[in-house]
Amino acid sequence: MQTLDLIIIFGYLIGVTLFGVWFAPKQETTEDYFVGDRSVPWWAIAASIVATETSTITFISVPGIAFAKGGNFQFLQLVFGYMLGRIVISLLFIPMYFRGELQTVYQLLGMRFGSKVKMLASALFVVMRNIADGIRLLLTAIVLAAVYVAFQPNADVNTVIIGSIILLGAIMIVFTYYGGMEAVIWVEVVQLGIYIVGAIAAAVVILNQVDGGMPRVLEIGQQFNKFQLFDFTLDFTKTYTFWAGLIGGCFLTMSTHGTDQYLVQRYLCTNKSSRASLALLSSGAVVLGQFIGFLFIGVLLFAFYAPYNAAEYADAGVANSGVAANFPFTGGDQVFPDFITKHMPSGLSGLVVAAIFAAALSSSLNAIAATFVNDLYKPFKPAADDRHFLRVSHWLTLVFGIVQILVALTVMKQNRSALDQALSIASLFNGPVLGVFLVGTFIKRANQTAALIGMSASILLMLYLKFFTPLAWTWYVLIGSLTTFFVAWLASFIFNADAPKRRDLQ
Repeated sequence: MQTLDLIIIFGYLIGVTLFGVWFAPKQETTEDYFVGDRSVPWWAIAASIVATETSTITFISVPGIAFAKGGNFQFLQLVFGYMLGRIVISLLFIPMYFRGELQTVYQLLGMRFGSKVKMLASALFVVMRNIADGIRLLLTAIVLAAVYVAFQPNADVNTVIIGSIILLGAIMIVFTYYGGMEAVIWVEVVQLGIYIVGAIAAAVVILNQVDGGMPRVLEIGQQFNKFQLFDFTLDFTKTYTFWAGLIGGCFLTMSTHGTDQYLVQRYLCTNKSSRASLALLSSGAVVLGQFIGFLFIGVLLFAFYAPYNAAEYADAGVANSGVAANFPFTGGDQVFPDFITKHMPSGLSGLVVAAIFAAALSSSLNAIAATFVNDLYKPFKPAADDRHFLRVSHWLTLVFGIVQILVALTVMKQNRSALDQALSIASLFNGPVLGVFLVGTFIKRANQTAALIGMSASILLMLYLKFFTPLAWTWYVLIGSLTTFFVAWLASFIFNADAPKRRDLQ
């Protein structure tokens, strides 16, 4: 990498910060700060959904999945579930979000069950989202550290990663603090273009450096089964199978895109349910295309590095062999950054790194602040005015930004794929939340007590499955949501008479 790359990278980071500050005068109310006055066009929301769903974790980790020994295109089975989940959300959930002037999705639970269920769901979101996005911040910092080490080979890598976490976290805080949700969406529109161009540029450069070009890449991919797509085995410990992908991926998307404030908040930035549905469904086609592209980049990297030529490759991924499945790298998240920083031409490497940062700076801080203020803070300050809540929202953006920095610093020594970590954590708590939305929609007799019992049972079961079983995380949301649903259904026969009548979600 050259000085030009640094100029591009830091120019982008400065530009994002200034863009957020530029939106500051428009943030006069919480309605402006959290939902952009509900005036954002559907196509911008669609681009924002794609940018949010992609993130740095996708940009870096997905190529590593195809690169690894035994890695292939089976990850796409999960994406098929994503597509199915979008259809369900458009039919089942989105119409509910436009029955009132909501700022968070969990306000629906308050209308249906009462404040306790709303506050529990909101608290789970705040905890889960801070952990998952702290991991995402760490992965981005690793890329920035790789850039710096390329210029200063003698620098201590861990120290540089720590500094990178703090720098990127500070930029994310400043941008979101001043710009609010509208600034987040419009920057993500720009980000989508940047990282698509960056990914295409990277793919072209890698392909041009493989002897034999595309025919050779396809030959190697077929030789090592890199293009294998379907696995119909019913193995609940395997992450990427057809059934885990279609069913688990559908429920995961129903939770992340249907009941998670991080994404639902984007739908609330428009004024019609039909526009929100159009944004969500059109984003699915783009997401499928980009995942195919990132997996193919992994195959290109496999052909470029040719790890199969080394004697150690025979033992790669074998237990106790000491050779990682991503040989010659210790983790899949290191493969693409290594190529970007060491083998891409000056200027293009800066563009691709800027693209990675573009994916990383899809801040969740505004969604977390909206949830905390509306669902956890307002009930204790009923007499406060909107200006007070706007001021508290700014402070919460700062506080939770620091929390995400601390999470990144805490998990930085783990070697597990960041994609796996983030998705498994999201799946852990999204199941109980999705389940209570399904209870509110389909079990008319269920009250707050029944819902709380269902959620509590689901949370305990999910913690057990996470820490004491080999169950693949792709099944977490399905099991968590169904546990909430059926336990609440049984509890509704016992705890029914004590509940005040509330309107159903449907």
